[in-house]
Amino acid sequence: MKVTHTAIQGVTVVEPTFHADNRGSFARFYCDRELAFIIGDRRIVQINHSRTSAVGAVRGMHFQSPPHSEMKLVRCLRGRVWDVAIDLRTGSPTFLQWHGEMLSREDARMMIIPEGCAHGFQVLEPNTELLYLHTNYYYPTAEGGLRHDDSRLAINWPLPVTDISARDNDHPLIKPDFRGLQV
Repeated sequence: MKVTHTAIQGVTVVEPTFHADNRGSFARFYCDRELAFIIGDRRIVQINHSRTSAVGAVRGMHFQSPPHSEMKLVRCLRGRVWDVAIDLRTGSPTFLQWHGEMLSREDARMMIIPEGCAHGFQVLEPNTELLYLHTNYYYPTAEGGLRHDDSRLAINWPLPVTDISARDNDHPLIKPDFRGLQV
């Protein structure tokens, strides 16, 4: 596995090694031993799957507040997305900065989003599917979100946003006095 660190501490891109022959291909999607230096003593406790039909649709920007913060490992199983992580950690040198990566079925890259970061994506091909590995359970009372179009974030979405849920569209804009999440 090839591991690439981004400018945001803990946001990491993992690229598997493919083995191909006339039958098809094989790639290791996750190995606790190979990713131990990133995952540490965390464990995967929940796996989610999403399918989004419409090109241009945005899901996010979601996070869970402490003490229920979670690390997410996100991989595209079908189609292609622009996957985005936003640093919300109090005192971080990259506070309110975002990092985006193209993820697709073909490259099978995975983005790791640490605790204290929001996550969302834009669909670039119809019927795109994502697989999420989580290091914490979902707690509705800890759920939070940011607007995809917040000017303080200025996320550079590759396509015009064509579809977004009412819930995601109702996330608040970041207040001037927002100091981040203590993780």
